[in-house]
Amino acid sequence: MHWIRFFHIIGMLIWYRLDIFFVRHNQPGLGSRLLNGLLFWRHAPEKRAVRLRLALEKLGPIFVKFGQMLSTRRDLLPPDVADELTKLQDQVPPFAYAEVERIIEQAFDAPLTTVYAEFNAVPVASASVAQVHFAKLHSGEQVAVKVLRPNIAAIIHRDIALLRTLAWWVKKLSREGRRLKPDEMVDEFARHTEHELDLTLEAAQCAQLGRNFSDRRLLVPTVYWDYSRKQVMTMQRMFGTPVRETATLQAYGINLTQLAHEGVEVFFTQVFRDGFFHADMHPGNIQVVTEGPDKGKFIALDFGIMGSLTPTDQYYLARNFLAFFNRDYRDVAVAHIESGWVPADTNVEALETAVRAICEPIFEKPLKEISFGRTLLSLFQMSRRFGVNIQPQLIMLQKTLLNIEGLGRELDPNIDLWQSAKPFLKRWMSEQIGWRSLLKSAKRELPYVLAHAAEMPRLLEQYLRNQSELAKQQTHIDTLLNSQHKQATWQKWATMAILVLVLLQFASLFLLFTH
Repeated sequence: MHWIRFFHIIGMLIWYRLDIFFVRHNQPGLGSRLLNGLLFWRHAPEKRAVRLRLALEKLGPIFVKFGQMLSTRRDLLPPDVADELTKLQDQVPPFAYAEVERIIEQAFDAPLTTVYAEFNAVPVASASVAQVHFAKLHSGEQVAVKVLRPNIAAIIHRDIALLRTLAWWVKKLSREGRRLKPDEMVDEFARHTEHELDLTLEAAQCAQLGRNFSDRRLLVPTVYWDYSRKQVMTMQRMFGTPVRETATLQAYGINLTQLAHEGVEVFFTQVFRDGFFHADMHPGNIQVVTEGPDKGKFIALDFGIMGSLTPTDQYYLARNFLAFFNRDYRDVAVAHIESGWVPADTNVEALETAVRAICEPIFEKPLKEISFGRTLLSLFQMSRRFGVNIQPQLIMLQKTLLNIEGLGRELDPNIDLWQSAKPFLKRWMSEQIGWRSLLKSAKRELPYVLAHAAEMPRLLEQYLRNQSELAKQQTHIDTLLNSQHKQATWQKWATMAILVLVLLQFASLFLLFTH
């Protein structure tokens, strides 16, 4: 079945004439003429960007997600392609309302009119895995209802199985492939995708992000748990303007530069303060409040893909960022070695020089003058040279960084990402390794210390008694070892004496017989 799917993908690429992105048919040559002759039967009148979007939609949700990521990279794509792929963010063709009604009634085992007082049959957004409808509860709250596409789990599992097969072949046939850990990458992607197939998991992630931003620096919809199931999620309806509609935002008096700075800080807050971040922050999932007390604040939508980082990952990432901001490329190299991201025997000076050559050209430049695509390519080439171990747990963060870059380009291409992020990271590192960290640790441990304060004398007595017993046992063991050592020494000498006597006896017999 994997090979059938593989050939289906190749067939779709041919049918939609996507070879135009790889082969220049208008150039003279035997290869071009032969390919044009073999594929004469194709008829694709749409523009190339439209054909690419249609092909990705036909190939399914995983390919749609790939197109979503590409749509944020206007520095890598021609304008017509980037504009067309933007439609994949929330304009994927919806499925029929009859299916929506069937799924909801099956999930709640009740008629749709019993669950919702009003339900808009026309979806407000349609993505690769689910679509969203506005509705109203019988209690009067306006809500957004997310409904999974029918049979989407089977489709995604099929493509993940194909990816696992391809990863196995890459790992078997390529030394470089083994370094990239393709199987772990697929596992990481599959784990996050599984969360999108169970909307109760997405609802839990939404609630967690909302708790993290209880200060309302980032607005997150409230989940209505009584109206949420595995295939249906009901949440508070949010009123905002899509972040890509910059002209509308400016008309409402929103400062795009300030908004871009705020977006950078919100992202770094998720990553470094919470270790839990929205990993699908393409413009289709981000809105901005244009009126009221929350004017100018971001609204987060779609919580199917969330990333998490360990405290160790957070520390080394922050250290790398700060070292880069300070142009301390040696510390970047040392941090890579200490974190285990490169082999321990890596030459620090050589790695420092390589990092400097990549980072210096993009330092202190506005976003519009930086091509992160070329920078990432240079970093990848460097990683091959120094044997960098790909960290699967950081894949979602890398993807989100690309989304953030695309978001920054939409809002203000003149923004200096480095200057926006540096104050936040310096403050965070101070909290992690400075006096603030000591106070934070003391505050965290204080309830435990107070709860066990009364037991401390008894626990101390038990500890000292155990230490005394251990000392006595160690003394006894030392005595036994000394006895065994002395016994072994006497046995050695006795054995040597017996051997000498035996040799003397043989010598006497030999002399007796020879005379």
